[in-house]
Amino acid sequence: MKKPILVIMAAGMGSRFGGLKQMQPMDAQGHFLMDFSIYDALRAGFGKVVCIIKKEMEQDFEALIGKRVRPFIELKYVEQALHMLPEGFAVPDGRTKPWGTAHAVMCAVPELDAPFAVINADDFYGREAFEAMGKFLLEDRAETEHAMVGYLLKNTLTENGSVSRGQCSVDERGFLTGVVERTAIERKGEKVYYTENGEDVEVSEDTVVSMNMWGFRESLKARFEQDFVKFLRETMPQNPMKAEYFLPLIPNAVIAEGSGTVKVLPSDARWYGVTYQNDLPGVLDAIQSMKDAGIYPAHLWR
Repeated sequence: MKKPILVIMAAGMGSRFGGLKQMQPMDAQGHFLMDFSIYDALRAGFGKVVCIIKKEMEQDFEALIGKRVRPFIELKYVEQALHMLPEGFAVPDGRTKPWGTAHAVMCAVPELDAPFAVINADDFYGREAFEAMGKFLLEDRAETEHAMVGYLLKNTLTENGSVSRGQCSVDERGFLTGVVERTAIERKGEKVYYTENGEDVEVSEDTVVSMNMWGFRESLKARFEQDFVKFLRETMPQNPMKAEYFLPLIPNAVIAEGSGTVKVLPSDARWYGVTYQNDLPGVLDAIQSMKDAGIYPAHLWR
């Protein structure tokens, strides 16, 4: 079996955080959240990392991450940009918003020659998540069998504002039956709500959610551009300035048409991330605690 590839979506500018949160050191040694993801992926059997970035970020990435990671694992950069569209399409006048997470993965397809996992750059997923995903992708499975790490909603919230999560439906066998992108979920008092059409809708804190940790077989690569064409023709014209091609649209389509399955790999781990500046102290404390417990060494790349 080919060693799986880790795809890191790192082109977002971190508007709510107030800067390039991907480049925020998380410990005294200057590691970023991506360092821990790459380190965990390496331990879980991954053989290559592909970072999706904006072209103007490449020099910073190489100086801050690339030079220390390359001695241990193959590292590639791919660009995500608005102009990267299928033939026959153009960027709508006035649009500046990126096309979304599925478009990001589409941009990385030329570098994907093995089963691959996709994650966000600014989330901490934990060692167990990478071990579960690595094991799944390394197993001899059909090209129609994909996976997602599922977290409990209560373990993925921040006290500092709303977050975006993929609300998942899972059947009794542990397979995903659908995921709905919720762009404003937060705890209010003792309950959790998401906002839809200007109204608060209560949701169970034990709901399984996606943190955009997906595992795909190579057979799915062509879908990213094929379905993007459909998105550009049917969905984008309804909201040309802000419509986004979300990553969950791909597995949703595969499930709906019966051309593949998505196994939910459950995790009861606590999510850590820096959606907002005020999230940072808690993440720093958590990482230091994991180092103190021996889960990570003080210096990841020595």
